[in-house]
Amino acid sequence: MASEPDPERLRALEQRLTELKGKPKQDSTSVAKGLSHGELAWRMVIELATGIVVGTGIGYALDKLFGTLPIFLVIFCLLGFVAGVRVLMGTAKEVSEKRVAQATKDDLAAKAAGDEGN
Repeated sequence: MASEPDPERLRALEQRLTELKGKPKQDSTSVAKGLSHGELAWRMVIELATGIVVGTGIGYALDKLFGTLPIFLVIFCLLGFVAGVRVLMGTAKEVSEKRVAQATKDDLAAKAAGDEGN
């Protein structure tokens, strides 16, 4: 036959469950401004593609205006690519800085909570 459950262990388990239910759940997939990794990736792809499309459009318009079809198209397409990469790198830097700031904030909060417990 099974033995009777230990009342102290049950109380400790109930207390632990109550503590865990009270803590808010952290979303580990959140990156910056509430964006998930997929949303951030799409944002970066769109930034790069937009730079290329805008540069190509400007180059094509200038070529049509001056009657020199391939020259400005190629130049502004490459400039659009460079602009897109610069914007993409700026976004990556922004996200990285926000992650570091959040990690620092979490570490300080954990240390403060640890100091209060002593």
